Amino acid sequence: MNTIFLIGFMGAGKTTIGKNLSQRLSMNVVDTDDMIEKVCQKTINDIFKEEGEEAFRHHESTILKELSWPETIVTTGGGIIKNPENRQFMHQQGIVIYLHTDPRVVLERTADDDSRPLLAQNRKQRITRLLNERLPQYLEADYTVNTSMKSVDTITEEIAGFLARDRRFRA
Repeated sequence: MNTIFLIGFMGAGKTTIGKNLSQRLSMNVVDTDDMIEKVCQKTINDIFKEEGEEAFRHHESTILKELSWPETIVTTGGGIIKNPENRQFMHQQGIVIYLHTDPRVVLERTADDDSRPLLAQNRKQRITRLLNERLPQYLEADYTVNTSMKSVDTITEEIAGFLARDRRFRA
């Protein structure tokens, strides 16, 4: 079982940590949002505008199942955990790591990012509400790492340490 799933709220650093971790562990890394955009030939924003969130979540679930290859780190969209089947699938296929970030840090990291359709209005309130709604599902992860005030290398080493002690992971 060598698939690693990085979950967490938008702005938690999943993509950045995934790339760094892939170099550290010599594994492939794929991003569900990037793959959705490639397959649909649209941006995430356009999918939300033209098809709605429900259609986006369907694309997300389909891509998740297609990307779960051995020796792969899968960086996911923040809402992938909304679907219980996605959570179950990730746990069956690999190790799930929740990258936790304080809402204030999320606000800072996403302040100039207009590519996040769920934060289009009332950004601060939306971040707090969505994070609180999703927290119980995020906490189902095998491991939790707080990314708020740590360097990418520190977070990567913390994850590598978890994996080194986890018998399900064979590096």
